[in-house]
Amino acid sequence: MHAHEAGALHAEGYRGPSWLRTPVDVNALVPSLWATSVGRGGDGVLTVGGVSVTELAREFGTPAYVIDEDDFRSRARDFKQTYAEVFGSLSGADVFYAGKAFLCTEVARWIHDEGLHLDVCTGGELAVAIRAGVPGERIGLHGNNKSVAEIRAALDHGVSRIVIDSFDEIERVSAVASELGVVAPVLIRVTVGVEAHTHEFIATAHEDQKFGLSLSGGHAFDAARRILERPDALRLLGLHSHIGSQIFDTSGFEVSARRILGLHTQIARELGTELPELDLGGGFGIAYTTEHDPLPPKSLAAGMAEIIERECRADGVTVPRISIEPGRAIAGPSTFTLYEVGTVKPVDLDGGASRVYVSVDGGMSDNVRTALYDANYSCTLASRTSLATPALARVVGRHCESGDIVVKDEFLPADVTAGDLIAVPGTGAYCRSLSSQYNHTPRPPVVAVRDGRARVIVRRETIDDLLALDV
Repeated sequence: MHAHEAGALHAEGYRGPSWLRTPVDVNALVPSLWATSVGRGGDGVLTVGGVSVTELAREFGTPAYVIDEDDFRSRARDFKQTYAEVFGSLSGADVFYAGKAFLCTEVARWIHDEGLHLDVCTGGELAVAIRAGVPGERIGLHGNNKSVAEIRAALDHGVSRIVIDSFDEIERVSAVASELGVVAPVLIRVTVGVEAHTHEFIATAHEDQKFGLSLSGGHAFDAARRILERPDALRLLGLHSHIGSQIFDTSGFEVSARRILGLHTQIARELGTELPELDLGGGFGIAYTTEHDPLPPKSLAAGMAEIIERECRADGVTVPRISIEPGRAIAGPSTFTLYEVGTVKPVDLDGGASRVYVSVDGGMSDNVRTALYDANYSCTLASRTSLATPALARVVGRHCESGDIVVKDEFLPADVTAGDLIAVPGTGAYCRSLSSQYNHTPRPPVVAVRDGRARVIVRRETIDDLLALDV
């Protein structure tokens, strides 16, 4: 197929991406894409936690983020239990939920209830954790440019760790700790030259980024030396490495672990300190569409444990206590976004192909990932089942941007029409967190469903909210 000057999506005979197959049953749900309680009732209407989406739309309106509370809690619990079991015979493990994926007061409470720690990146996220009653010893502070106020608030609350991201932060954290008369527990974020994304990883010189201190340039080792020279203000717990997102296997972790454990060993031998902890970051992948096939937490944990134990044995050092930071893998699959269709517009493509543009009452203000990351999503007709043939569709939003696309390619029933409800799975991570008020559109509510009961945990914004900050 020759390239088309307007791009591949307009090329002759376009029938969607290679991984997208015409479904035998356009009403069927792919289990890996949905929260565990999602199904269809006898009338064909999508249900979650025993509540139909038509009831949810009637009570809470659309668009709305709908979260299966039991699914969220179960995924969090699975990570904690799995890593405790797999690393229990070595050095133990801690699971820090990455709050940047999605955080509100109620979710922070769920995380605390299930025994996880919480990773926050800003003073705002820290404030949510404090409001939820999460104790300091269960919180870590991340971020590449922490303010003095954020550092002070974190140390006042007694956080268990602050991840150092630069030489400037060594000075900043040390100064605040000295002012408060405390010793700040810190980790060093190390740029190990490994970049992992989806099914591939690259291990060359990927250090041209804002995060971390370079391993190959010696900056990370120098940071360790500087921190260890300040025992009255700083306590070096260990090293931190995060290699990417949507990671579906352990190959990238293997290279990363070998490199960061090499630094761990160098610090032990040359600086006389064997660090007690090692944070391997997050990035565990989920299925957004049928092209994705993520490993379950147990397989990931087993693979990581084998790598860590082998490398530590080879280096002659004790296995440090491991921590990980899943966010997307807990929050993502637990949530779908519910929309109402407003207009349906068939569009002819080149080569005799066609596509149906389905416009919904949300868009890039509630899910910017498609525009920002070229992300793929799936969707289904949620308010009924249909006997119509599958039609290649694109779900788009209501904003004044041609890039306002929610689902680039999916098959929907050919009779989809105004007033239908569409559900987009896998929207629990980064959709609400990255949401905006573009075109002065109030942000949707987050509705938690459990045991046949739905409740709002983040309310819908109103026009009054939009105007409240105008002076």
